[in-house]
Amino acid sequence: MDTQLPSQHSGDDRPREKLCRRGAHALSDTELLTIALGTGIRGTSARAIAAEIVSVLDNQRGAVDVTALEAIKGVGQAKATLIAAMLEFSRRRIRPEGVKIRTAADVIPLLTHFADRKQEHFICITLNGAHEVIATRVITVGLLNTAQVHPREVFSDVITDRAAAVIFAHNHPSGDVTPSAEDIRATDLLCTAGETLGIAVLDHIIFSRRGFASLEEKGLIRRKARG
Repeated sequence: MDTQLPSQHSGDDRPREKLCRRGAHALSDTELLTIALGTGIRGTSARAIAAEIVSVLDNQRGAVDVTALEAIKGVGQAKATLIAAMLEFSRRRIRPEGVKIRTAADVIPLLTHFADRKQEHFICITLNGAHEVIATRVITVGLLNTAQVHPREVFSDVITDRAAAVIFAHNHPSGDVTPSAEDIRATDLLCTAGETLGIAVLDHIIFSRRGFASLEEKGLIRRKARG
């Protein structure tokens, strides 16, 4: 049975009022950025601009390219630098690093803000030898397949982090978190690469706004038998 995520209410609440009533944790990334932007431009709402910014940030794998943000219609230098400063401040004050992962459920707080994405986001969480989080990165955006998750691309930052282990995750926009045959093939490919590099693949988690499924808990993480 797939595990359920905490419910997320939908509706047309204005982000500021929603934050005051329910707290910042209840807002999506787009809603949080809508508040930071304040206003949009003629013909384009702040929410629409915020959604485009989120898409750009998702593709930057944890980095913040101010030039790319400036290129978004309605952003400009002032708002681009505000966003870059806001994200860096957040990293310094509220960091996922050091969070110890014991079960798949421990990973979910690092993933829930990706659950509303309209495309699949493939995410890599690097861990140290004590299974504490080093970093969480979006690796690719788009339909997951074995061509897209090339081990060289996936493990480059893992090696830079000097990680001892990794957990992969991706969202299913349909809401159905049942692992597909392609999900399992891609996971097998990455497990094989991890074994070659001496980096343990602990899990691959599929999640949506409805819940999540752990390939490890389902017995679908295939590791080479040790002789």
